[in-house]
Amino acid sequence: MVPKHIAIIMDGNGRWAKEHHLPRSLGHREGALRVKEIMRAALDLGVKVLTIFAFSTENWNRPKKEVDMLMNYFGVFLKKNEPELNKRGVRLRIIGRRDRIPKKLKLKFDEVIESTSVNSNITLNLAIDYGSRYEIVSAVKTIARKAKEDIKFNLESIDEKYFSDHLYTKDLPDPDLLIRTSGEERLSNFMLWQLSYTELYFYNKPWPDFKKKDFIEAVEMFNKRSRRFGKIK
Repeated sequence: MVPKHIAIIMDGNGRWAKEHHLPRSLGHREGALRVKEIMRAALDLGVKVLTIFAFSTENWNRPKKEVDMLMNYFGVFLKKNEPELNKRGVRLRIIGRRDRIPKKLKLKFDEVIESTSVNSNITLNLAIDYGSRYEIVSAVKTIARKAKEDIKFNLESIDEKYFSDHLYTKDLPDPDLLIRTSGEERLSNFMLWQLSYTELYFYNKPWPDFKKKDFIEAVEMFNKRSRRFGKIK
């Protein structure tokens, strides 16, 4: 059985660069190559949604030079790979805050999102300036505004689905499998609501060392687990 939705926390680009005595920028460049490799592997397996945690709300606290470099990398990645996304039927989605992203990059996001909007083989969901707590609080504020503005609003209509429909991932299935690299075993404010019943897989090496064979191994592990969702089998 192939997971419909796989989410990845790609951790360790900087550590990989340090281990190889290279600048951090080359670690991020190598990490971008892994995104391409894993996206292709996901397509080959029949995965329908691949969510990549590319830049967290906390990453703004990194040195400005590194943040600017990452923002530039995102733009270059999209410009360089837009033809392949369309050729392979990849639909691009961006989840996260939009107000702090550089204007030029936002325009590129919008351009590629529009050009790939009819593609249906797989959705590549990039989480940029994403934080799950912010996402949840934003959803609560939106629902509260609706309740305030509509005197007929029925509080009993708020159930799990209604709440999910106010998240960034409102029209996507929850992840079946989460992969995190670099030996870290925590969620780091990533998709806290959506990962409630997700299987977790932790890989000890940094993200640039995570190759197609490792991705397939993670999927094979997923298939060996029994997902009961609280039920008895």
